[in-house]
Amino acid sequence: MTVRNEGLAISAVMDGRAPAILCAAATAFLARLDARFETARRAALAHRAERRLAFDGGEMPDFPAETQSIRDADWRVSPIPADLVDRRIEIAGPPGRAAIVAAVNSGAKVFVADFEDASSPSWTNLIDGQANLIDFWAGRLQAGSPKGRKTAPRPDGAAVMMRPRGWHLPEKHVQVAGRPLAATLFDVGLYLFHNARAIQAQGRTVALYLPKVEGAREARLWNDMLGFAERELELAAGSIKATVLIETMPAAFEMDEILWELRERALGLNCGRWDLIFSFIKCLGKHARFVTPDRASMVMGSNFLAACSYLLVKTCHRRGALALGGKIANMPVKGDRRAHRQSIAMVKADKQRAALEGLDGVWVGHPDLVPIAQEVFHGLVPEANQLGLLHADMEIIRDDMLSMHPGRRTEAGLRGNIRVVIHYLAAWIGGQGALPMHDLLEDAGTAEIARVQVWQWVYHEAKLSDGRKITPELFGEILDDEVARLRADLGDAGFAAGRHREAVDLFRAMTLAADVPDFLTLSAYDMLAA
Repeated sequence: MTVRNEGLAISAVMDGRAPAILCAAATAFLARLDARFETARRAALAHRAERRLAFDGGEMPDFPAETQSIRDADWRVSPIPADLVDRRIEIAGPPGRAAIVAAVNSGAKVFVADFEDASSPSWTNLIDGQANLIDFWAGRLQAGSPKGRKTAPRPDGAAVMMRPRGWHLPEKHVQVAGRPLAATLFDVGLYLFHNARAIQAQGRTVALYLPKVEGAREARLWNDMLGFAERELELAAGSIKATVLIETMPAAFEMDEILWELRERALGLNCGRWDLIFSFIKCLGKHARFVTPDRASMVMGSNFLAACSYLLVKTCHRRGALALGGKIANMPVKGDRRAHRQSIAMVKADKQRAALEGLDGVWVGHPDLVPIAQEVFHGLVPEANQLGLLHADMEIIRDDMLSMHPGRRTEAGLRGNIRVVIHYLAAWIGGQGALPMHDLLEDAGTAEIARVQVWQWVYHEAKLSDGRKITPELFGEILDDEVARLRADLGDAGFAAGRHREAVDLFRAMTLAADVPDFLTLSAYDMLAA
């Protein structure tokens, strides 16, 4: 059934909260956003494609010469609002009712309601996520427990930020003139329309995390769109604040420029490790000297990831913005004390490294990790932030930003990547956006690394540590073996019900493609559950 409302055609079940969320006024706002920004969005995506071709052809990412004056000049972003000055521990997760309550009550300073990497964008998930955030800001959100108790978010709990889907993704359930509405406009538009005034009435800051930004041009698009939304919703100019995830290689070379474009609303930058590795491989994957080692070898604190983190701290603090760090995939392990101790030790080491690098805050992905991260990070950073740490004597050059991690490629690493992609992709098209697996919390970011890394290894027929080449044939053999093991574990009925066959077929096709497909979530989108 298709419902037409204010120029939009909505091809989805309009029950429960959906009619109220997509009311006439809200859909009219979405239509105005689309009319104003769809052309600019398409131009930005075309520019991305042009840069990819240039990188494939041998051009290397670099600091743009034409914006040297911005990098050299002395300027600062607008002051950070009081409720977001201290962001030492942030927790990110899907916008489910129980997840929101647990995260807000976890002791973290900020909860990031993640509609992107931690969510699967089924219609049900999207509407439920928007409804849950509306209820949260209206003060009526509650979550039930297995024992029947109701829990509400604490008034003094974490500040809430929202991370929408990126500009590259469509929202197929909402059509404009026969084409899908941009997912970014759907997510941000509905969130701002229903919540911005309520947030500001409570003396809190309307704050977003901006994903997959590829440079100053896209930062300008974001700034223009948020400024337009402010005028449409009669909000003060610059009152919608934003932190930008530095999770693409082009953006890593334009941090000053991104802050400059968003200087009236920028809160800071976040070094998104998983997507940064993913982007590194996408941008440089066709060049033999950038063939990566096992994913486990590509750790923060060394090579291009360390360079990016230090440059992010230096850039942000010089401009009066916060420098944030991402999360590792480790999570608490139940039923295995030794594995649990190892996992927690890795979390602690990661947060110690982040504090010593000068970051102002870090992410975790599980409420039980909040006190563990706090113990380490607060111990090293007793004040609200480290804005006074400037790294003024540190120089980061292009070669540092392109420094490859050393390490081996192993069959275990290849098999691990294959398992992650199959399991995560099957879960994602079934409506689950974050997947606990082998003591790690896998999301779209980690699955993307696994997927493009296998593509890169097959493309170059890279050698494993035992001397074998990762040919298309070897990939096919190991993939088939992993599928057989999975089918044996699940049974034929469980394998089919879990949509693993669709996941395997898509993964095989993406891996053997001549060019690395842009996004796993884009290629799999039409398979997505309702």
